[in-house]
Amino acid sequence: MVLGILLLPSALAHAQDPLALCAVPPISFDSQTLSSEGEVVVRANRAEIIENQTAIFEGNVDIVSDKAIITATKAIIEDNGKSVFAEGDVTYQNEQLRVESASVNLESETQQLNLISTRYQLTGFVGHGSADQIAVDANSGLSLQDVTFTTCPLGGEDWQIRASEISIERDSILGEAKNTRFYIGGVPVFYLPYFAFPVSDQRQTGLLFPNLTSSSATGVDIEQPFYWNIAPNYDMTISPRYMTQRGLQLKTEFRYLMNNAIGNIDLEYLPSDRDINSEDNDRYFYRFFHQGQFAENWQLNIDFNGLSDDNYIVDLGSDFYNRADTHLYRTLGVSYYTQNLDFTAQLRDFAVIGDHPDTYRALPETKLEYRSSLNEYMDLRVNSELAYFENSLESQPEALRFHLAPTLSIPYQRQWGELLAEASVLNTYYKQENIENTALSEEVTRTLGQVRLYGNVIFERQQQWQGQTSTITLEPRFQYLYTSFEDQSDIGLYDTTLLLNDVEGLFRGQEFTGLDRISDNNQFTLGITSRVLNSANREQLVVSVGQIFYFADNKVAAAAKDQDSSAIAAELDWRVNQRWLVHTDVQVSSDSDKVDRSSLSLEYRRDEESLVQLSHRYVRNLSGEQIDQIGLSASWPITDKWHWVGRYYRDLNLNRSIESYFGLQYESCCWAVRFVAQRHLSNRIDGGGMQSINEFDSGIALQFIFKGIGSTKNNRDMLEDGMFGYRQPYVLN
Repeated sequence: MVLGILLLPSALAHAQDPLALCAVPPISFDSQTLSSEGEVVVRANRAEIIENQTAIFEGNVDIVSDKAIITATKAIIEDNGKSVFAEGDVTYQNEQLRVESASVNLESETQQLNLISTRYQLTGFVGHGSADQIAVDANSGLSLQDVTFTTCPLGGEDWQIRASEISIERDSILGEAKNTRFYIGGVPVFYLPYFAFPVSDQRQTGLLFPNLTSSSATGVDIEQPFYWNIAPNYDMTISPRYMTQRGLQLKTEFRYLMNNAIGNIDLEYLPSDRDINSEDNDRYFYRFFHQGQFAENWQLNIDFNGLSDDNYIVDLGSDFYNRADTHLYRTLGVSYYTQNLDFTAQLRDFAVIGDHPDTYRALPETKLEYRSSLNEYMDLRVNSELAYFENSLESQPEALRFHLAPTLSIPYQRQWGELLAEASVLNTYYKQENIENTALSEEVTRTLGQVRLYGNVIFERQQQWQGQTSTITLEPRFQYLYTSFEDQSDIGLYDTTLLLNDVEGLFRGQEFTGLDRISDNNQFTLGITSRVLNSANREQLVVSVGQIFYFADNKVAAAAKDQDSSAIAAELDWRVNQRWLVHTDVQVSSDSDKVDRSSLSLEYRRDEESLVQLSHRYVRNLSGEQIDQIGLSASWPITDKWHWVGRYYRDLNLNRSIESYFGLQYESCCWAVRFVAQRHLSNRIDGGGMQSINEFDSGIALQFIFKGIGSTKNNRDMLEDGMFGYRQPYVLN
């Protein structure tokens, strides 16, 4: 049986970055340096012509034809240029390769070339090696006998391919090797009768590098992707995955690219999971994603997915969702956009994970926004929405909702600030069903009036800041908001929940998401921001603080705000210097003077690859639970070849770790090895639909990368994996 294996670049099929390989620099070939067709130009220090049949050239010989360039110490040309023999520091270069050889023999009539005792490098590619003999034929292509191949630098061949023959057919994107031995550090590690490798950056069908990991959820986990280049705008990756603890899974990804659209179809199937003791142990996941334009100004968006059970992502992982997700969104929508009008219509559904209150589906939901300038002083905006909400639970009410909200606004904007006056009428109609044994009404019409006056002023002056001339601003802003009251207790909650406020949220003017509850307001919001900008207008410090003052009790959101003022919200972003960054935000209750929410991030960043971030998050009451967590994330090169990444999060309330991750990588010019160990909460769902808070999953992973024959990735991928969830601790502009 003949065994054929093909190792290819990443299925994403990006062009190789020669700089990432830092080995023998890729050479280029300028075809304009060649001579005209059928012409041979020879330059040398000395020349001798014998009977008009043989020409002998010596000293700095250059032979330029319409196919190649040969340089040598000595050359003999016979039969009017039909036969060329050169020796002594011979260099031969054409569009395919550059060769340094002891001698070269060229027969122009048969278009055959032979080189002896060579070192070669492929043109436009970092691959290079040596060969006892190289034969180039215009028809059959390139053949190398007793040959080596690597992308490592000369004298540092950490890995190398040795073969009895390597051939590259004319116009082929693949090289083929026979009787191949693969060496690492001079030690043979495996043998293949046949081996194929890429000699271009084009997408190619074949095997990708396997993934090897191990965890308590899967056991030893081996995944071998196979990439299928179906067409220029279609491809597919088929990945058999064997888990010692669960069995054999098949994962497939089909991608397509059209003139105005992109999309992919993902299918994963694990028959008879050995780790589940039940008859229904087949597990699957599917996803269809499409985004594109199908007519002028019209766009179609589809994101539809599903899975077999609540623990699929926890047990088997996912490239699209994480362990903490409680809903998988399913949407089918069309959109229309012009300068004055935006229209969307979509079906909005969910796949619910775990024992969570069932979510209302919007089947369908349409939104339309129209904008127009009535004159140079006044603008008109009309927002409208039509949606039908249904629930899979028969005991829950369902509703048709129509909302229409015209708004007249008078904007006044200048460099020193702005003023905005708005007046809106909020009209909403509900037709509710399945409302027996509830306090809801079958039909409800709600009409509210709203007036908003907003303004801000910017003061600035030049002043010294940390020894430099800087611009310091003071930006007070205010908002008065009045919204009339109407009893809304006979309206169900279909897409509405209470919002949390930060400094920006204080000026939002709405306490809830959705439209089922629109709070009555008679309030004044006051905020102030100060910035420090350096000579390049880059923000060095931003401090903001704000609070809402209530002139009347809020009846709709009485439980949310029954005081004379809201919590004080404050934020700070400070670039201490080029390396130190600080972000913090806090909300202090005006009733108890206690901190309701806070976060802190302190970061030291030496360069793009070297950073350490310490973070803390606190929420006094989130769904009856207190959140008090601290985290440390770091990425740091140990040497120019060694790099480590880590993160650690701890729950201070329960005095235990939540997640820990450690990654170590060695990377040389032509190969890399990565080791990762991690432990985290599994978030498994038990038989009652409740999420576990005490079960952990741990695992390790090991990955080898041989640059140039299977991957173009560098340590940035490891940094991104290890720093998952990392965010810059500031929003400085």
